[in-house]
Amino acid sequence: QVQLVESGGGLVQAGGSLRLSCEASGRIFSINSMGWYRQAPGKQRELVAVSISGGRTNYADSVKGRFTISRDNAKNTVYLQMSSLKPEDTAVYYCNAVIRTYSGVYNDYWGQGTQVTVSS
Repeated sequence: QVQLVESGGGLVQAGGSLRLSCEASGRIFSINSMGWYRQAPGKQRELVAVSISGGRTNYADSVKGRFTISRDNAKNTVYLQMSSLKPEDTAVYYCNAVIRTYSGVYNDYWGQGTQVTVSS
């Protein structure tokens, strides 16, 4: 079994900053990618940022220059540093990881979600 545990959400004023963390634990052989998605009320879940093994990162256009994704491979943890937050960043943020288990299978895992609310 693999679990993703998120932390760091909360309420912040526009222009402020928050840092999200997500730690993967369990029977992990290797991690292909770790990233963050978000879902605002009435909207579809969308990619925010992803870190792919080898150092590549991708960001949604809406967060480029404001958010930074990073990974600590020794801790199986991914971070999302969010700065210059806007009310439109308000959403539930979900951690995602593509993980190879010891059985040799790649699976897609999700965290439980953490609420980020940006007040104007």
